[in-house]
Amino acid sequence: MSPTLILSLIAGYFVVLIFIAYLTSRGATSESFFIANRNAPWYMVAFAMIGTSLSGVTFISIPGMVAGQGWSYMAVVLGYTVGYLVIGTVLMPLYYRLRLVSIYTYLEQRFGFWSYKTGAFFFLLSRAVGAAFRVFLVAGVLQLAVFDSLGVPFAVTVTVAIFLIYLYTFSGGLKTILWTDTFQTMAMLICVAVSIYLMADELNLGFAGLVETVKDSSMSQIYFSDPKDDKFFWKQFASGAFITIVMTGLDQDLMQKNLSCRNLADAQKNMFWFTIAIVLVNIFFLSLGVLLYQFAAAKGIALPVNPETGAVIGDSVFPLLATNHFSLFAGVIFILGIIAVTYASADSALTALTTSFCIDMLGIGQYEEKKQKKIRQLTHFGFSVVLIVIILIFRAINDQSVITAVFKAAGYTYGPLLGLYSFGIFTSRGLHDKLVLPLCLLTPLLTWFINANSEAWWGYKFGFEILILNGLLTFLGLWIISRPRNLELNPVA
Repeated sequence: MSPTLILSLIAGYFVVLIFIAYLTSRGATSESFFIANRNAPWYMVAFAMIGTSLSGVTFISIPGMVAGQGWSYMAVVLGYTVGYLVIGTVLMPLYYRLRLVSIYTYLEQRFGFWSYKTGAFFFLLSRAVGAAFRVFLVAGVLQLAVFDSLGVPFAVTVTVAIFLIYLYTFSGGLKTILWTDTFQTMAMLICVAVSIYLMADELNLGFAGLVETVKDSSMSQIYFSDPKDDKFFWKQFASGAFITIVMTGLDQDLMQKNLSCRNLADAQKNMFWFTIAIVLVNIFFLSLGVLLYQFAAAKGIALPVNPETGAVIGDSVFPLLATNHFSLFAGVIFILGIIAVTYASADSALTALTTSFCIDMLGIGQYEEKKQKKIRQLTHFGFSVVLIVIILIFRAINDQSVITAVFKAAGYTYGPLLGLYSFGIFTSRGLHDKLVLPLCLLTPLLTWFINANSEAWWGYKFGFEILILNGLLTFLGLWIISRPRNLELNPVA
């Protein structure tokens, strides 16, 4: 694929996004920026959330990891369903009852000022790192496919990518993103479906043959029975449930979309249909992964390997095949798909970061609308710069699958949120509020220390379930600094 063609695709794609932003951001206020005036149709929210949840990490890393991990990731996905059930029946009723704009204001009402700021801080850290990881992955693909041959530095590629997100989100916020993410989710789903069809066609497989090929492949193993294996099914399943609770239910990004629904019943319908969709979409991506490796084997294509370990570099498989060995049409589909899914995730994250910082850290509600607009636009720009810096740092140090890096980072940064919300919802105790921040900074360090030594101590290797350990340590620490309290003093718990 020529750099000119790819640049033309990117330019045309963003013209569409900016046009949607222009139509949807006219007359935007802080309420429409933060929660889309609380009148978004539930089915639109459910559809837009698919793209937000998946990102370019799903598009590239999940198909790429099947050679080394099989379908073990499917256990995580099945765990998601339990997590979404908890969100729909426990967390969302709480958020709607309190009519929250930022979900972290619950912590202030339940525990106090420092607990509130601690929760918001860990979200800002978690989402900034997660969003940067996702954009990093796609920027790397575009760098390889286009910008290296043009002599454009990676830093410039990243800066332009983030600037384009800023350009179509800075005015309308969530009101705009619900429309742009609906468009981008549709583009992504079409692209993955077409990619599967084209792979099957290259391998001369009809629908029945496709299903049989995927089912019979050794790469389609879901159940791993060794408890000490990081692919152990029940460990992955539990990890998926808790990952969903924290990375969706305790995350301002995705819950901001849910809070834009007209009422709780609509939000719960959104969550139910979204759960079904996300399971099916992940099955498609894992199936695509099997077909990619089958295609490479059938064509005798040498895949990139890590020179130290000799293992295939999974994150490079789909990009390499799409840009160098697929037909022109298939390559175009790949580029459009990865752009769609990445920007659907990144634009939402940038808006959520702006929302949380403005409400939780700056108390923007105390100002008149004109000043609110100025503050949120400056904040939006500031977080755009922060994402660029994090991406460049990650470029310098990353040496593993990005999806693994995202979930490992989440284990450390979302663990305190899991502990805080669990303690608030499932106990009736109060906290020594000023001790909450030091405690929540300590528990990730303790978690890291245990993780670093677990194999030597117990012969056990932690995977994504490191999040559960971190949340448990936070919960126990909160119990130590807690005290009994009169429930009547605070009715929201």
